[in-house]
Amino acid sequence: MVLDRIKKVNDIKQLNEEELEELQEEIRDFLVENIAKTGGHLASNLGVIELTMALHLSFDLTRDRIIWDVGHQSYTHKILTGRKLGFVTLRQYGGMSGFPKTQEDPADAFNTGHSSTSISAGLGMAQARELTGDNYYVVSVIGDGALTGGMAYEAMNNASRMKTNFIIVLNDNQMSISENVGGMNQYLNSFRTSDAYLDLKDGVTNSLNRIPVVGERMVKRIRNAKSGIKQLFVPGMFFENMGITYLGPVDGTNIKEIRKVLAEAKRVRGPVLVHVRTIKGEGYLPAERHPARFHGTGPFDIDTGVPLYHQEKAHYTDVFSTVMRKMGEREPKVVAITAAMADGTGLKRFKNLFPERFFDVGIAEEHAVTFAAGMAKAGLKPVFAVYSSFLQRAYDQVLHDVCAQNLPVVFAVDRAGLVGKDGATHQGIFDLSYLSSIPNLTVMAPKNKWELSDMLKFAIAAEEPVAIRYPRGEACDLWKDQRAPIQKGCAEVLAEGTYAALFAIGSMVETAWQVRKKLAEKGIPTTVVNARFAMPLDKNCLRKLAESHPLLVTMEENVASGGFGEHVAAFLEEEALHTKVLRIAIPDCFVEHGSVGELKKALGLDADSVTEKILAELPEEL
Repeated sequence: MVLDRIKKVNDIKQLNEEELEELQEEIRDFLVENIAKTGGHLASNLGVIELTMALHLSFDLTRDRIIWDVGHQSYTHKILTGRKLGFVTLRQYGGMSGFPKTQEDPADAFNTGHSSTSISAGLGMAQARELTGDNYYVVSVIGDGALTGGMAYEAMNNASRMKTNFIIVLNDNQMSISENVGGMNQYLNSFRTSDAYLDLKDGVTNSLNRIPVVGERMVKRIRNAKSGIKQLFVPGMFFENMGITYLGPVDGTNIKEIRKVLAEAKRVRGPVLVHVRTIKGEGYLPAERHPARFHGTGPFDIDTGVPLYHQEKAHYTDVFSTVMRKMGEREPKVVAITAAMADGTGLKRFKNLFPERFFDVGIAEEHAVTFAAGMAKAGLKPVFAVYSSFLQRAYDQVLHDVCAQNLPVVFAVDRAGLVGKDGATHQGIFDLSYLSSIPNLTVMAPKNKWELSDMLKFAIAAEEPVAIRYPRGEACDLWKDQRAPIQKGCAEVLAEGTYAALFAIGSMVETAWQVRKKLAEKGIPTTVVNARFAMPLDKNCLRKLAESHPLLVTMEENVASGGFGEHVAAFLEEEALHTKVLRIAIPDCFVEHGSVGELKKALGLDADSVTEKILAELPEEL
């Protein structure tokens, strides 16, 4: 196999054209076969095989830098840098990351995971290159979806000032910017990047600028005339008008054509955008037909594309989806907002039933929050469904545009807590900290699927901002008959004991229940309280627990700093309640990939670990 000869960076450059054709098919087969076993991002990676090969052939990655936006499409890049053997542990605990990691390989120029960042990072590197006098190319690869993020435009606006080469590759697998106008377009691409043209352009401009007044007017008229001609012949004038040279579009399955346009891009003295058209799922029919389903997939049957493991219990996202559909029927003022995640957040059914009340704003979380604020101010009931790690991007808008005005926006914060195999950039382990710091914002977390339903109805009825955080995966179905009405700032006692009081929130309530059973086996009775609210805290409940229990254990699936336990401890200190507090939380660190169970055990959040920590706090007389 040709693929076996790829053991390190630049090995691809030793292959002839026939071997390159074999390699692209071998990589495609390799990705399908391996992701079918481990799960991972398939459709996006199949779409960029030829583009990635062309980039590796066109640049020297021992020196040049490629920054992959988001980075979930970097699998071929990993293969071409000699990491093929790592795919058996892809996204597994202690194994290879599904995203670029600088600590994994020097060819990974920048750690990515969130959208719309590559142009900013690449521009920073290009500017550093100029200041340090180094000599290397910088290439930022960005998808068309990521161009809906405002950060990309901020970076392009800044990039227009560059006077030296900086290459942006637009991986376009969905949107159409402009049609290729044939031979004239190809001619303009090559002509506008030739040495003769660039030297003539610089020479004429410099000569005319030496002529006072008249020269300046002539330069201005020539530029206006040039822009008028380019409007007729050059696609991508949006980028041109921002001061970025546009090349393309080019067929993303044609390595020769991509290499040709990249060679032209290298000659541009300033920022240049190469527009490459690709197809998600290219070469594997199930992924081509259902690219969204194969964006991030679990193990599947290669012949049919059908998942190997079928969902048995309802997931929290399913519960949210069902309740939103019902609330859409009952409340005509309820509107739903997503940032390009209608399927992932469970809003697809709402979209199908109430298309006029559904709004996908693209990958633009900051805009989504202020957009929701405007809707709330005008009398609607907006529900913004968003992953916890992506809501981080809109902290200022939540604080300034929603909460400072006390507007009734509902934040449905999905994937809160540990999400598992997507790793550090996607773990939702900071939301209790950053949300509970904001005045006017009520922050809640359900213990089970019925409580999520009740909390969502409570939030929609509220006349103030409310955030509900819930985890990824199967919804807890314990305590079906313990469904006390939701009252703001009121916790729920699930079981009473005497020694330790387990004051848990969200997913950790189920863990607290397991801990209670383990302690009961040792003759230690415990109280279990479902906190429900991270903000405001149930202060009356806390006073009673502190007065009647020698040990209060807070439990949260969030980092310790600024989290639920820290707020509880601060309150008890203010009240001079001297019960001992044991805080169970995630250490203040970035948590890498692995299954949620493995991560909880490693972080000391599983029932066995929590039990051991409580036993260590027991007085000797017990």
